[in-house]
Formats: sequence, C-alpha cells, structure tokens
Amino acid sequence: MIITKTPFRMSFFGGGTDIPEFFCEHGGSVISTTFDKYCYVTARHLPPFFDYSDEIVYSRIERVKKHDDIEHPLVRNCMDFLDMHEMRVTYDADLPARSGLGTSSSFAVGLLNAFHCMKGTYASKERLAREAIHVERRLCREAGGWQDQIAAAYGGLNRIDFAADGFEVKPIVISNERKRELNENLLMFFTGFTRFSSDMQKQNRVTDKTAQLLDMLALVDEAQEVLTDKSANLSSFGKLLDVTWKLKRGTGTKISTSAIDDLYARGIDAGACGGKLLGAGGGGFLVFYVEPDAQQSVRDALSDLLYIPFKLEDGGSAVVYYDPEDYEIKEDN
Repeated sequence: MIITKTPFRMSFFGGGTDIPEFFCEHGGSVISTTFDKYCYVTARHLPPFFDYSDEIVYSRIERVKKHDDIEHPLVRNCMDFLDMHEMRVTYDADLPARSGLGTSSSFAVGLLNAFHCMKGTYASKERLAREAIHVERRLCREAGGWQDQIAAAYGGLNRIDFAADGFEVKPIVISNERKRELNENLLMFFTGFTRFSSDMQKQNRVTDKTAQLLDMLALVDEAQEVLTDKSANLSSFGKLLDVTWKLKRGTGTKISTSAIDDLYARGIDAGACGGKLLGAGGGGFLVFYVEPDAQQSVRDALSDLLYIPFKLEDGGSAVVYYDPEDYEIKEDN
C-alpha cells in the first residue's frame, strides 16, 4: 500500500500566461505557492477475491471488471499511461474539488507519484510535473495551463517561467520573517461556488485577451521585486493583487459574477489592500491581502463565508506511507 500527500496551490500573478497558446509566442510566468491543505491518494493492488478488478473511491465508488470501463478520466488515463492493473485507488482531500486551487492537478501528481512508487521507479519533481501535464492536457484533453501540476509537484513559493522549450521553477527566496508576514496577511474565504476549471477555460477562450495577459505578465516582475526587496512594504503586494484581479476580470465573461464582485467589494471596503479569486474564475476561493489592523473588519464583512486558515508549505508531493507488497498481475492483463 502507498499513500501520497500532495498540496494545493494558490496562484498570485501570471495566471493565464501558463497556457501553451500564449507562452509559446509571448513567454509566460507565474508566482504561486502551495499551502498546508492536501489531497491524499491511497493505492494498492486489489486482492483477487471480488467479481471486479478495479475499485476507485472518490465522491463516488466505481467497481469495474476492466479498467477501460473506469469513468473517471484522470484515473483511467493514469492507469493506461503507467500500465497499472487490478488497483484500488482512494482519493481524499482537505478542501473541495473544482474550487480554484488546482485540485485535479494535485490529484494527478499524487496518483502518478503513488503508481511510480508501486512500480519501484523514481519520479523526480520535474518528471511528476511533466507527466501530470501530459495526462491532463493531452490524454484527458482538458483545457488549461501548466502551473497547477508544477506547483503541486515542486511545492513552495516559486516563480515559474514558461517558454516554447519548457518550464523553469525558480524558488523565491525571502527571509522566514518576511514569509511569515506574507502568510499572516493573506486571508482566504470559500465562496461556496464550485466549477470545472477546464470548462471555464473553454468558455473564456472566446475573448481576445492578449493585451490583458501581457499586462498580467508584466506584473510578475513587479510582484517578485516587492517580495524580495527587504525595504519594500508588503502592502504593495496586496495592491498588485487588486491590479491583476481587475485585469483578469477582463479576460473573459465567465471569470466573475455579480455575487463574486459583491463579495470582493465587501472585502476591499472593509480594509483589504487587494485580493483575487483563485483559479480559472466563476467560483471557489477568494484571497485578500489584509494588514493586521483591518483583518477583523474584513472577517466581519465576510462572516457569511467560510474562513480558511492556512500555512505556506514547501514540500510538494510526497510519499507518506510505503508498504511494498508481492503481487503478480493476472495473465489476461
């Protein structure tokens, strides 16, 4: 039995520039971090005592006689990709799916990590990221960018640069004190709305958003400078979040809704320096940068939403339980 633990990500700047159609022509960069909310994947071979050969447990339970009949596209394609058979896979998570935190990509990374461990093969962070991108974007044919898979595999506060020849992960090095201040001044709230990121990407493709994405790309350098300049006030980071959110709202008609706009305005009016909706838009989590003296006011203004405390993390996807087993695949597989 193998258990993997893979973090969710919080994207601050550059979202949308990680899509190949954009970065192959213009380049792309994002600033994101992972935090201490995780998905857990348990994988083991299924004992030969049942009238089904694979069992997949997530928000539902699938039991099938051949894995081609698995309806969950990510599990089915990961099993095909690494030639896995007679599996019992269980997914569990600290936060809901379809909420703007890259949950499906964390699942992909964690599942591939578990499968590689079962096969006795070493999978580096880069390999996990690249294979998760391949499975989600090519095999599952889901629309979207590359940042989620990379963030989940590597973990930490990073700048990720994209180009036609691939990606590069550059950790943003700041003092523990400054990182703690950033963490303590970020407040996250669940809007209660969930949606499929790939659906939002498809719906928002109707707009020519190159100009906005180029402006959002330029903000990555500014935000990194704020983070790494010890003399800079981190409140500028929050103000830049407000700028990038306003730009992002212009990249598609489905990015925001009147309800989300109202929630965001309430946070700003209560004293937040800035913030943004996480993910591809349409729902999920709102994050605000709020100085300590205004935090209670913001929490009161959004008291009808679920407040989510969190801590930044650096580990990325990891195997947290490893118990190898002797197993022979049936000849008909």
